[in-house]
Formats: sequence, C-alpha cells, structure tokens
Amino acid sequence: MADQELTWRGTVARGDRWLFDVVARRHWPGADRVLPRLGRAANHGLLWGGAAAGIAVLGSAGARKAAVRGAASLALASATINTVGKWSVRRPRPVLDGVPAVRQLATQPRTTSFPSGHAASAFAFTAGVALQSPLWGAALAPVAASVAFSRVYTGVHYPSDVLAGAALGVAAGFVVRRLTRDAVEARIVPGDERAAAGAPALPDGAGLTVVVNTGSGTAATAGLDVLRERLPKAELILCEGPELAAELASAAERATVLGVCGGDGTVNAAATAALRAGIPLAVFPGGTLNHFALDLGLAGCEDTCRAVAAGHAVHIGVGRFTPGPGPDPEDTRAGYFLNNFSIGAYPELLGHRLRWAPRIGGGPAALLAAWRVLRAERPVRLKLAGKPRSVWLLFAGNGTYQGTGPAPRYRKSLGEGLLDVRLVHGGGRPGPRLLAAAFAGPLTRSPVHVATRLRSLRLGDIPAGTPLAYDGEYAQAPTALVLDDLPDALTVYRPR
Repeated sequence: MADQELTWRGTVARGDRWLFDVVARRHWPGADRVLPRLGRAANHGLLWGGAAAGIAVLGSAGARKAAVRGAASLALASATINTVGKWSVRRPRPVLDGVPAVRQLATQPRTTSFPSGHAASAFAFTAGVALQSPLWGAALAPVAASVAFSRVYTGVHYPSDVLAGAALGVAAGFVVRRLTRDAVEARIVPGDERAAAGAPALPDGAGLTVVVNTGSGTAATAGLDVLRERLPKAELILCEGPELAAELASAAERATVLGVCGGDGTVNAAATAALRAGIPLAVFPGGTLNHFALDLGLAGCEDTCRAVAAGHAVHIGVGRFTPGPGPDPEDTRAGYFLNNFSIGAYPELLGHRLRWAPRIGGGPAALLAAWRVLRAERPVRLKLAGKPRSVWLLFAGNGTYQGTGPAPRYRKSLGEGLLDVRLVHGGGRPGPRLLAAAFAGPLTRSPVHVATRLRSLRLGDIPAGTPLAYDGEYAQAPTALVLDDLPDALTVYRPR
C-alpha cells in the first residue's frame, strides 16, 4: 500500500512538473505584461473587493446581493486556505528554473505552495456571485481563470495547486449559498396570528385572480409555473408598475380571492385593494427582499398554492396613516402599510435615489443619496402627540420588530395590533445620531433614540414638502396625520 501511495504521489508530481515546464517554455503573446500584473492586483483580495464595489454600484438590488455572496465566499475560502490548507500540506514552491525572468514576481511568496490562495479567492468570489447572478458570474469567470493561470505562468504554483484552490473556492461558494438558505429558512417560522376560519378553499384556483408585477425583482423566477400547475383555474394578469393600481382594483371587484406576485411595494398596493374590497389576499413572493412574505412565514409560491387550495389563512394587523398618500389634498382616505412607515432620513434618501437612478443608475444613486442625507443641516420639526419634537427619523412598524436601531430586521408576529415606534432625536449631525441609534437597544431610551409600542400616534405641524415612505413607496406627507394599527384587519393565506 505504501509503495502504491508513493507511486501515485510520484506520478502526480511528475505530471505537475511536466505541465509547469510546458507553460514555462511556451511563449504567450502579451501575457508577460498582463498576467503578472493581474496576479498582483488580486493580492489580498483587492481585485475582488473592487469588483464587488463595482457590482454594488452599477448593478441592481439582486446584483448587490450577489456581490455580498461573492465577498462572503471569498472570506470563507481565504480563511480555510490560510488555516487548514497551507499548514496541512507543506508543499515547497516550484523551482524557477526555466521560467523567464520577465515573468517572475519581484517578491516571491513565502508560504507553502498547496493549495493556491489566489485561485481559491478568484473562484470563490466568482462562484458566490454566479450562484446568485449568472450573468455577472459569466462576466467574472474569464478574469478568475486568468488570475488562476497567472500563478502557474509566474512560476509560484504548480498546476495542481491551482486546481485544488479553484475547487475549494467553488466549494466555498456552494457552502455560503447553503448557509444563506438555512438562514432564510430559519427566519420563515409562522407566528401566532389568529387563524381565519372563514377563508374560502379554492382547490383548483377558481375564484383566484393573481396580478403579477413583471417589473418586480424576482417575479420572472417566482415559480408561476407551479401556480399554473397547482391552481390551473386561477386568472393571471401580467402588468407593469404604472398599470398596477388599476389592475388590482379591477381584479378585487370580481375575484373571490385577490392574489399578487411582486415585492413589498406591490404587496402593499394589493393589500390596500383587498382591504377596500373586503376580500382575502394571497401573496406569491416575487420581490428582491420579500420582507412581508418572510415575516408571515411564506417560503415561496408552493406554500401559497397549498394554503389557497386548503383554505388555510390567518388574520393580520395592518398599519394605517390618515389621510393617505393620494395626490388630491381633499382625499381623506387612509393609506396602509404592512411593514413600516417613516418620516425623515429614509424617505429623504429614497426620494433622492428615485430621482437620480434613471440618470446615473441605482447603485450610484443610492450612494449619492446617502451622502446628501448625511450632510443634512436640519432635522424635521413637527408635533408628536401634541408636543413639539425635532427628529432625524421617525419609524413606525406594523408589529414589534426584533433587533436594535431605527431600522430593525424582522417580526415574530403580524397579529399584535401595535405600532413599534422608534425616534432618532434631532440635534447634532444626522450621521452620528443615526449610528448611535443603530447601537441602542430595541426598547431603550437614550439621548438620541426612543423606542416604544403604541396603539396610535398623532403627528402635526409637518413642514410642507416633507416626504414619507411606507413599505418602500414614496409620497409627500400632509401637514397632519394619524398613525394607528388595525388588529386582524386583513385575511392572508398561509399554510398551517
């Protein structure tokens, strides 16, 4: 057995050296200038950090998520290589005989040769991105392959070092994807909302009208084929943002159950239509983040189909602000929010981003908007419950959010019928205040941050032109409004 092992290792070593020498002897036009520089650019992950920043600035919300996945995969691969890989197999670096001097690095690496950390980082980042965004992954793949090949070309690694590093990098990408899925699945835990006994069961989908916002983040891959298969008699209406409100209102008039596929803003519009029509709502997650669906306990289209077919639904509370966001100041109808409502820093940021995104792209617009908001000179001065206040941010959640800070993360229940109100006081500069509030406890009082739970809250003397945001939507605030929460106001399908 020992002789076989020695023979096997010897064969691999000879093959490695033969391939190494083939690369060293061959002339690669233009490579002498490009590949060594590319390898140096990838030192310490700098190339991939720049790529992540570029994707975040130039790409969509999905692309930004892909960049984060890529960075996490790179971090995992680097940690594994530098702790386990390098010290488990203490392979010496190749002897540079035969490698032209013009290719050799000015400073030779001092760590062991197996496996290649550069190849692992390159393929980890690329795999992490590709598993979330195949198009960005395809664009990065040639760069990753070139970085990996440069390590053999410059004489610092054997081919098997590079192949092993690349394999470990791809594995890191898959591990991060699995960990992300596990984290999402751990969050999808149904709360204690009260069961809705009278929700109609639609085993074949007859009576269900689903409005699909084709412009939402993941509507195209939301699993509508599953919907057509499981509920074949359901009516599907495909539309884009400008047509959404009219299509939802029309669908709510004739449907037994109103369905919607889109992100949180689209779900908000559908919930408003369902509330006004007095019918249940079926949510098919199709946005980028899907906060409401996750908090409700819906993992995807399959869950909603199963609940609609069986008639399993719950009552949830709905946040309300009166008057609502209509363009007519005489319109006293209420607006609703399933997630949260805010005045101050976030609506300002959202307004700047929406205004600049068509001209410079979503990523640059978000960065520029954040810069403008953090340079703000004056907070919003208004009255809260009749008392004058100065605030950088007012946040009201539909139900109690978990986590600290002015923009917390998730809710355990949508059936409380309480507003989670958080204030970041004015004074000083917005940046330090918002940062300090982010580290404050969820229900603590501090010089900069207040958090409490209320049934209702009256706002007055709101300056003209002050923006508000609700479930990611943007509007101008009236001079006065009332926030309250409606317990058990909406029936929403969810499997048991």
